[in-house]
Amino acid sequence: MSGSEFGNGIAAYPNPALVETAEEKAMKEKLGIQGGRVMGENPEIKVDYKHNTSVQQFVKYSFYKLDPAFRRLPRPEREQGIREFLAVMEDLYPRGELLRPYSLSGVRGDCDFMLWHVVPCNKDGESPSGLERFQEVNSTILATGLGAYLTLPYHYWAMTKRSIYTDDHHHEGSENDRMRVEPWGAKYLFVYPFVKNRPWYLLSADERKRIMREHIVVGHKYPTVKLNTSYSFGLDDQDFVVAFETDYPSDFLDLVQELRETESSLYTVRDVPIFTCVSTTVEQIVKNMGL
Repeated sequence: MSGSEFGNGIAAYPNPALVETAEEKAMKEKLGIQGGRVMGENPEIKVDYKHNTSVQQFVKYSFYKLDPAFRRLPRPEREQGIREFLAVMEDLYPRGELLRPYSLSGVRGDCDFMLWHVVPCNKDGESPSGLERFQEVNSTILATGLGAYLTLPYHYWAMTKRSIYTDDHHHEGSENDRMRVEPWGAKYLFVYPFVKNRPWYLLSADERKRIMREHIVVGHKYPTVKLNTSYSFGLDDQDFVVAFETDYPSDFLDLVQELRETESSLYTVRDVPIFTCVSTTVEQIVKNMGL
Protein backbone atom coordinates (compact mmCIF):
# COMPACT_ATOMS: atom_id res chain seq x y z
CA MET A 1 0.00 0.00 0.00
CA SER A 2 1.39 3.40 -0.94
CA GLY A 3 1.41 6.16 1.63
CA SER A 4 2.07 5.74 5.35
CA GLU A 5 -0.25 3.71 7.54
CA PHE A 6 -1.68 4.49 10.94
CA GLY A 7 -1.85 1.76 13.55
CA ASN A 8 -5.48 1.05 12.66
CA GLY A 9 -4.54 0.10 9.11
CA ILE A 10 -5.89 3.30 7.52
CA ALA A 11 -3.55 4.73 4.92
CA ALA A 12 -2.46 8.40 5.21
CA TYR A 13 -1.42 10.13 1.99
CA PRO A 14 0.70 13.28 1.78
CA ASN A 15 -1.27 16.47 1.18
CA PRO A 16 0.72 18.90 -1.02
CA ALA A 17 -1.62 21.73 -0.04
CA LEU A 18 -0.07 21.69 3.43
CA VAL A 19 3.29 22.77 2.02
CA GLU A 20 3.91 26.52 1.76
CA THR A 21 5.09 27.25 -1.76
CA ALA A 22 7.29 30.08 -3.01
CA GLU A 23 4.22 31.61 -4.66
CA GLU A 24 2.40 31.67 -1.34
CA LYS A 25 5.35 33.30 0.40
CA ALA A 26 5.47 35.96 -2.33
CA MET A 27 1.78 36.72 -1.93
CA LYS A 28 2.19 37.07 1.84
CA GLU A 29 4.92 39.64 1.25
CA LYS A 30 2.68 41.49 -1.20
CA LEU A 31 -0.17 41.59 1.33
CA GLY A 32 2.12 42.41 4.26
CA ILE A 33 1.11 39.43 6.40
CA GLN A 34 3.05 36.63 8.06
CA GLY A 35 0.65 34.03 9.46
CA GLY A 36 -2.24 32.12 7.94
CA ARG A 37 -2.62 30.65 4.46
CA VAL A 38 -3.02 32.52 1.15
CA MET A 39 -3.35 31.64 -2.52
CA GLY A 40 -0.46 32.32 -4.85
CA GLU A 41 -0.71 35.06 -7.46
CA ASN A 42 -2.40 34.25 -10.78
CA PRO A 43 -0.50 36.21 -13.47
CA GLU A 44 -3.29 35.66 -16.02
CA ILE A 45 -5.83 37.61 -13.97
CA LYS A 46 -5.09 41.27 -13.32
CA VAL A 47 -6.71 42.37 -10.06
CA ASP A 48 -5.87 44.46 -7.02
CA TYR A 49 -5.41 41.89 -4.27
CA LYS A 50 -7.27 42.66 -1.05
CA HIS A 51 -6.65 41.87 2.58
CA ASN A 52 -8.64 43.53 5.36
CA THR A 53 -6.30 44.87 8.05
CA SER A 54 -8.72 47.35 9.63
CA VAL A 55 -9.43 47.26 13.36
CA GLN A 56 -12.73 45.44 13.75
CA GLN A 57 -14.76 43.60 16.38
CA PHE A 58 -16.81 40.43 16.44
CA VAL A 59 -20.36 41.02 17.72
CA LYS A 60 -22.70 38.31 18.97
CA TYR A 61 -26.25 38.34 20.30
CA SER A 62 -27.07 35.08 22.12
CA PHE A 63 -30.69 34.49 23.13
CA TYR A 64 -31.17 31.80 25.77
CA LYS A 65 -34.32 29.91 26.79
CA LEU A 66 -34.71 28.04 30.09
CA ASP A 67 -36.42 24.66 30.06
CA PRO A 68 -39.37 24.79 32.52
CA ALA A 69 -38.17 21.41 33.87
CA PHE A 70 -35.47 23.30 35.78
CA ARG A 71 -38.13 24.91 38.00
CA ARG A 72 -39.40 21.46 38.99
CA LEU A 73 -36.02 20.23 40.22
CA PRO A 74 -35.55 19.70 43.99
CA ARG A 75 -34.72 22.99 45.66
CA PRO A 76 -31.10 22.07 46.60
CA GLU A 77 -30.29 21.04 43.01
CA ARG A 78 -31.97 24.17 41.64
CA GLU A 79 -30.12 26.49 44.00
CA GLN A 80 -26.79 24.81 43.23
CA GLY A 81 -27.36 25.30 39.51
CA ILE A 82 -28.15 28.97 40.04
CA ARG A 83 -25.03 29.49 42.16
CA GLU A 84 -22.88 27.91 39.47
CA PHE A 85 -24.44 30.09 36.79
CA LEU A 86 -23.97 33.31 38.77
CA ALA A 87 -20.37 32.38 39.63
CA VAL A 88 -19.27 31.76 36.04
CA MET A 89 -21.01 34.90 34.82
CA GLU A 90 -19.10 36.90 37.42
CA ASP A 91 -15.83 35.35 36.24
CA LEU A 92 -16.51 36.21 32.59
CA TYR A 93 -16.53 39.97 33.12
CA PRO A 94 -12.85 40.70 34.00
CA ARG A 95 -11.76 39.74 30.47
CA GLY A 96 -11.86 43.36 29.25
CA GLU A 97 -14.63 42.64 26.74
CA LEU A 98 -18.11 43.99 26.27
CA LEU A 99 -20.58 41.52 27.78
CA ARG A 100 -23.98 42.98 28.63
CA PRO A 101 -26.94 40.96 29.97
CA TYR A 102 -30.56 41.67 29.00
CA SER A 103 -33.83 40.16 30.17
CA LEU A 104 -36.65 39.13 27.81
CA SER A 105 -38.82 37.25 30.30
CA GLY A 106 -42.42 38.39 30.02
CA VAL A 107 -41.64 40.16 26.73
CA ARG A 108 -41.13 37.17 24.43
CA GLY A 109 -42.22 33.59 24.97
CA ASP A 110 -39.36 31.93 23.09
CA CYS A 111 -36.34 33.30 24.99
CA ASP A 112 -35.63 34.48 28.53
CA PHE A 113 -32.40 36.45 28.35
CA MET A 114 -29.77 37.71 25.93
CA LEU A 115 -26.03 38.31 26.15
CA TRP A 116 -24.57 41.05 23.95
CA HIS A 117 -20.93 40.05 23.55
CA VAL A 118 -18.23 41.97 21.67
CA VAL A 119 -14.61 40.80 21.31
CA PRO A 120 -11.64 42.16 19.33
CA CYS A 121 -10.88 40.60 15.97
CA ASN A 122 -7.32 39.22 15.85
CA LYS A 123 -5.86 39.41 12.33
CA ASP A 124 -2.27 38.27 12.78
CA GLY A 125 -3.09 34.95 11.10
CA GLU A 126 -1.52 32.93 13.89
CA SER A 127 -3.46 33.57 17.11
CA PRO A 128 -7.16 32.65 17.56
CA SER A 129 -9.30 35.21 15.74
CA GLY A 130 -11.66 35.88 18.64
CA LEU A 131 -14.50 33.64 17.54
CA GLU A 132 -13.14 31.00 19.88
CA ARG A 133 -13.99 33.32 22.77
CA PHE A 134 -17.68 33.09 21.85
CA GLN A 135 -17.43 29.31 22.03
CA GLU A 136 -15.62 29.46 25.37
CA VAL A 137 -18.28 31.68 26.95
CA ASN A 138 -21.15 29.58 25.63
CA SER A 139 -19.65 26.28 26.77
CA THR A 140 -18.83 27.73 30.20
CA ILE A 141 -22.45 28.79 30.69
CA LEU A 142 -23.88 25.50 29.44
CA ALA A 143 -21.58 23.52 31.78
CA THR A 144 -23.36 24.89 34.87
CA GLY A 145 -26.31 23.22 36.54
CA LEU A 146 -28.65 25.89 35.20
CA GLY A 147 -26.93 25.85 31.82
CA ALA A 148 -27.80 22.20 31.38
CA TYR A 149 -31.41 23.38 30.98
CA LEU A 150 -30.66 26.25 28.57
CA THR A 151 -31.15 26.25 24.80
CA LEU A 152 -30.19 28.86 22.18
CA PRO A 153 -33.29 29.39 20.03
CA TYR A 154 -31.69 32.44 18.41
CA HIS A 155 -28.13 33.68 18.05
CA TYR A 156 -26.68 36.12 15.56
CA TRP A 157 -23.12 37.15 14.97
CA ALA A 158 -21.50 39.80 12.84
CA MET A 159 -18.54 42.18 12.61
CA THR A 160 -18.12 45.93 12.83
CA LYS A 161 -17.37 47.62 9.53
CA ARG A 162 -17.26 51.16 8.19
CA SER A 163 -20.46 52.10 6.39
CA ILE A 164 -20.12 52.95 2.69
CA TYR A 165 -23.23 55.13 2.89
CA THR A 166 -21.83 57.65 5.36
CA ASP A 167 -18.51 58.62 3.78
CA ASP A 168 -19.52 62.28 3.79
CA HIS A 169 -21.51 62.07 7.00
CA HIS A 170 -19.53 62.89 10.15
CA HIS A 171 -20.60 63.87 13.63
CA GLU A 172 -19.74 62.81 17.16
CA GLY A 173 -20.66 59.15 17.67
CA SER A 174 -21.66 58.57 14.06
CA GLU A 175 -21.11 55.07 12.69
CA ASN A 176 -18.65 56.36 10.13
CA ASP A 177 -16.35 57.64 12.88
CA ARG A 178 -16.01 54.39 14.80
CA MET A 179 -15.20 50.74 14.26
CA ARG A 180 -16.05 49.87 17.84
CA VAL A 181 -19.34 49.08 19.53
CA GLU A 182 -19.77 51.74 22.22
CA PRO A 183 -23.12 51.27 24.00
CA TRP A 184 -24.93 54.18 25.58
CA GLY A 185 -26.08 51.98 28.42
CA ALA A 186 -29.74 52.76 27.71
CA LYS A 187 -32.46 50.75 29.42
CA TYR A 188 -33.80 49.09 26.28
CA LEU A 189 -32.17 47.40 23.30
CA PHE A 190 -34.11 46.41 20.18
CA VAL A 191 -32.30 43.80 18.09
CA TYR A 192 -33.15 42.20 14.76
CA PRO A 193 -31.50 40.55 11.74
CA PHE A 194 -31.80 42.48 8.49
CA VAL A 195 -31.68 41.24 4.89
CA LYS A 196 -31.75 43.29 1.66
CA ASN A 197 -32.80 41.80 -1.69
CA ARG A 198 -30.41 41.23 -4.58
CA PRO A 199 -31.71 44.15 -6.72
CA TRP A 200 -30.49 46.50 -3.97
CA TYR A 201 -26.89 45.37 -4.43
CA LEU A 202 -27.16 45.69 -8.21
CA LEU A 203 -27.95 49.40 -7.93
CA SER A 204 -25.02 51.75 -8.45
CA ALA A 205 -23.20 52.95 -5.35
CA ASP A 206 -24.38 56.51 -6.01
CA GLU A 207 -28.01 55.39 -6.28
CA ARG A 208 -27.83 53.43 -3.04
CA LYS A 209 -26.27 56.44 -1.29
CA ARG A 210 -29.07 58.66 -2.60
CA ILE A 211 -31.71 56.30 -1.21
CA MET A 212 -29.90 55.89 2.11
CA ARG A 213 -29.67 59.66 2.62
CA GLU A 214 -33.43 59.72 3.28
CA HIS A 215 -33.00 56.81 5.70
CA ILE A 216 -30.23 58.68 7.56
CA VAL A 217 -32.27 61.90 7.76
CA VAL A 218 -35.19 60.02 9.33
CA GLY A 219 -32.86 58.49 11.90
CA HIS A 220 -31.56 61.91 12.89
CA LYS A 221 -35.08 63.02 13.75
CA TYR A 222 -34.92 60.69 16.77
CA PRO A 223 -31.84 61.66 18.84
CA THR A 224 -33.07 59.49 21.73
CA VAL A 225 -32.37 56.34 19.67
CA LYS A 226 -28.85 55.12 18.92
CA LEU A 227 -28.16 52.62 16.13
CA ASN A 228 -25.45 49.96 16.34
CA THR A 229 -25.00 48.24 12.98
CA SER A 230 -22.86 45.14 12.43
CA TYR A 231 -22.29 43.18 9.22
CA SER A 232 -22.86 39.48 8.58
CA PHE A 233 -22.20 38.98 4.85
CA GLY A 234 -21.09 35.37 4.45
CA LEU A 235 -20.79 34.93 8.22
CA ASP A 236 -24.39 34.25 9.21
CA ASP A 237 -27.83 33.97 7.58
CA GLN A 238 -28.51 37.74 7.48
CA ASP A 239 -26.80 40.71 5.85
CA PHE A 240 -26.73 42.84 9.01
CA VAL A 241 -27.63 42.75 12.68
CA VAL A 242 -29.00 46.05 13.95
CA ALA A 243 -29.37 47.01 17.59
CA PHE A 244 -31.13 50.22 18.66
CA GLU A 245 -30.54 51.60 22.16
CA THR A 246 -33.06 53.92 23.78
CA ASP A 247 -34.72 54.84 27.05
CA TYR A 248 -37.92 55.66 25.15
CA PRO A 249 -39.60 52.67 23.42
CA SER A 250 -42.29 54.97 22.00
CA ASP A 251 -39.61 56.89 20.06
CA PHE A 252 -38.31 53.65 18.61
CA LEU A 253 -41.83 52.68 17.55
CA ASP A 254 -42.28 56.00 15.73
CA LEU A 255 -38.83 55.71 14.13
CA VAL A 256 -39.51 52.25 12.71
CA GLN A 257 -42.94 53.27 11.46
CA GLU A 258 -41.44 56.26 9.64
CA LEU A 259 -38.63 54.15 8.19
CA ARG A 260 -41.27 51.86 6.66
CA GLU A 261 -42.32 54.83 4.51
CA THR A 262 -38.85 55.44 3.04
CA GLU A 263 -37.73 54.28 -0.39
CA SER A 264 -35.10 51.98 1.09
CA SER A 265 -37.81 49.81 2.66
CA LEU A 266 -38.77 48.64 -0.84
CA TYR A 267 -35.58 46.57 -0.87
CA THR A 268 -36.09 44.87 2.52
CA VAL A 269 -36.51 41.09 2.47
CA ARG A 270 -36.55 40.39 6.19
CA ASP A 271 -36.28 42.41 9.41
CA VAL A 272 -37.72 39.93 11.89
CA PRO A 273 -37.74 38.56 14.51
CA ILE A 274 -37.45 41.73 16.58
CA PHE A 275 -36.30 41.33 20.16
CA THR A 276 -37.17 43.82 22.90
CA CYS A 277 -34.41 43.49 25.51
CA VAL A 278 -34.33 45.08 28.95
CA SER A 279 -30.92 45.93 30.39
CA THR A 280 -30.46 44.40 33.81
CA THR A 281 -28.14 42.35 36.02
CA VAL A 282 -27.58 38.61 35.84
CA GLU A 283 -29.13 38.30 39.29
CA GLN A 284 -32.29 40.04 38.07
CA ILE A 285 -32.40 37.79 35.01
CA VAL A 286 -32.55 34.79 37.34
CA LYS A 287 -35.38 36.40 39.33
CA ASN A 288 -37.27 37.31 36.17
CA MET A 289 -37.22 33.63 35.16
CA GLY A 290 -39.11 32.86 38.37
CA LEU A 291 -36.20 31.19 40.14
